Amino acid sequence: MAKNVVSIGIMTQDKIRARVLAIAKGEYKPKAGEPKIWFTSMRSLAEVLSDENRALLRIIREVKPASLTALSELTGRKPSNLSRTLKTLANYGVVVIHRENRIVRPVVKATEFRILAA
Repeated sequence: MAKNVVSIGIMTQDKIRARVLAIAKGEYKPKAGEPKIWFTSMRSLAEVLSDENRALLRIIREVKPASLTALSELTGRKPSNLSRTLKTLANYGVVVIHRENRIVRPVVKATEFRILAA
């Protein structure tokens, strides 16, 4: 199975905001390999990539559940809890949520993480 290593950066909200504005103004062009996902603290990173969430990512990647319901049955977690967790992971680009009719199917985008603290 191919690995998708995602770089994650950690820096203050002010620095993240300044960086985004510089990119938007064309004053700064991110280099290849620079983080695309940013957190303001190790604590917030640890909450999103907790042991439980990384185990969830592993299950999604290996089993490829056809729906949120199937994932709920596999993990023993309530669909509402899973939905909230998956939305958070999707906001950070770690998973993609495919919606087809009434079926919600998560797909893992990142399998390994490289953390850079500024």
